[in-house]
Amino acid sequence: MFTGCALLLPAHACLAQGNYPQRPVRFIIPFAPGGAGDFVGRIVAQKLADLLGQPMVADNRPGASGFLGVEIGASAKPDGYTILLGNNGAIVISPAVYTTSSVQPTRDLAPITQIVDVPSVLVVHPSLPVKSVRQLIDFAKARPGKLNFGSGGRGTPAHVAGEIFKSVTRIDIVHVPYKGGILAVMDTVAGQIDMSFADMAPAVPQIKAAKLRALAVTSVKRSALLPEVPTLAESGLPDYQAGSWYGVMAPAGTPRPIIERLHATIVKALRQPDVMQRLAAEGAEAIGSTPEEFAAHLKTELARVAAVVRAAGIKIE
Repeated sequence: MFTGCALLLPAHACLAQGNYPQRPVRFIIPFAPGGAGDFVGRIVAQKLADLLGQPMVADNRPGASGFLGVEIGASAKPDGYTILLGNNGAIVISPAVYTTSSVQPTRDLAPITQIVDVPSVLVVHPSLPVKSVRQLIDFAKARPGKLNFGSGGRGTPAHVAGEIFKSVTRIDIVHVPYKGGILAVMDTVAGQIDMSFADMAPAVPQIKAAKLRALAVTSVKRSALLPEVPTLAESGLPDYQAGSWYGVMAPAGTPRPIIERLHATIVKALRQPDVMQRLAAEGAEAIGSTPEEFAAHLKTELARVAAVVRAAGIKIE
């Protein structure tokens, strides 16, 4: 099946790759059960199991904004029987903010494919007298240090999204970290904090119930879940880039034929109508990039986020 294998690897290794997978594959999901990352990971895992003919054992390893699971995945045996779900928080942001980090994503992980883009939405409590991003900027500039924004914790994508917003708008708003993004959303609903860059899944029902006001989405184009809400670029911030993405990776050194088999199978899974429908219901857009495209995206993201983290002074011991 994999031409040229015998020229590079021992016969038993070629046989193992040619028949891959021959046993269950461990799929590390570095997020708690029930969250957005777990939802995306389990959709992909279920379809991979069907298409590969072997169980995909979902192994939730939350902690340190996903970085704990990344460390476990990076140190696993590179034989194709451990793969990792990662997002920009776990793969890009965490290595930049955790001072004790020993994992270098471009060295220790092999990109397989970016599976989805997941925009976030800038929401404010309805009592805030603003109905557009421009009005929010003007309101905040007139009250430096008085407004705040919530996130699921220091170094999370929502935190970095807020720091980028502060940087490009030159406003002074205070970060309020929570132990989970849903808590930040609910406190925005309760009026305990002024705003947050929220995941679509928990925010959309609150927006439709008029308990939150949506000002803009972080994606390049408008979200099908909130078609009436403009993008931040449409709102006058063309240089703003944020939001979340998820991708599948393997430990560095995983044989290329296995990477290619997994890539082709994941892309096939993402094209299944039921998968696309379930992802779209959460505001996620299926991508299915090549390993090379994902590697290039990762390199760009690492450089961009590192600059934001340095400017904001985000460090976690």
